[in-house]
Amino acid sequence: MKIRLTSILLLALLCGATGATAQEQSSTPKRPMITGIAHIAFQVSDLSKAREFYGEMLGYEEPFQIRNQDGSLALAYFKVNERQYVEIFPNLPPDRDDRLMHIAFETSDLEALRVYLLSKGVKAPEKVNQGRDGNLNLTVADPDGHRVEFVQYREGSLHRRARGRYVSSRRISDRILHVGVTVADQAAADKFYKDILGFSEIWRGGRDEASLNWINMKVPDGTDYLEYMLTTGKPTRQQLGSMHHVALLVPDIQKALETARERAGDPASVRSPQVGRNRRWQLNLFDPDGSRAELMEPFTIR
Repeated sequence: MKIRLTSILLLALLCGATGATAQEQSSTPKRPMITGIAHIAFQVSDLSKAREFYGEMLGYEEPFQIRNQDGSLALAYFKVNERQYVEIFPNLPPDRDDRLMHIAFETSDLEALRVYLLSKGVKAPEKVNQGRDGNLNLTVADPDGHRVEFVQYREGSLHRRARGRYVSSRRISDRILHVGVTVADQAAADKFYKDILGFSEIWRGGRDEASLNWINMKVPDGTDYLEYMLTTGKPTRQQLGSMHHVALLVPDIQKALETARERAGDPASVRSPQVGRNRRWQLNLFDPDGSRAELMEPFTIR
């Protein structure tokens, strides 16, 4: 009888502990889906020249804009596809070396993400913001101080109202494959992007076999990725323009080269493609302020 009572008491204690653990797990905020790159934003010194690059050279249409109260342009959008854009901000100060404004990822539930980030000790806003484009967004800083924005697209927003339109056949690419940002401390970046946000490493490489310069981190719920551009010192203006970049997927690098040279005012200014350390053909184009657009084939060479 004593043995039976002891067994019952042990069982009750175990059930209680299991129940408490389950309750604790259920009360812990969970990360919602982060499905891909929504956009990358650059600041430019001359909007008309930027339009020649993003609109004419790359072939992207400008479906809508955001204007200031005085009527001046605050932000121009160039549509890559239904879910991805390049955002261009005017009025780059002459003494500003970094042209990157922010990078942005799409999420399925922005409020849930906000609560989740706070639970992980990330400094996040007290509430989500509805942007002037009609979508929900929030912005945090990564360990290197880059502004990282998260977007939840909403029906009725400028983006949703442009659905099915402004996807020109002149587009040199119809997908942003990755965006690149400088990373000074890989461990700190991993804690943010890998441990908290759920990104996973899919490739790493360097300028030679003995070096490590780049690490590719895939979004948790999609195939787009972020590229760590590892740096050990303060990059120059030229280096920042190359490191902070957008990578556009192209099926045929030769065709992309011919298109770029046809559209360039000076065809000789378009450099020849090269095979990267990841064994894919790549072609680097630079906007008038030196920000890089990297065209890349999807498959490695044979």
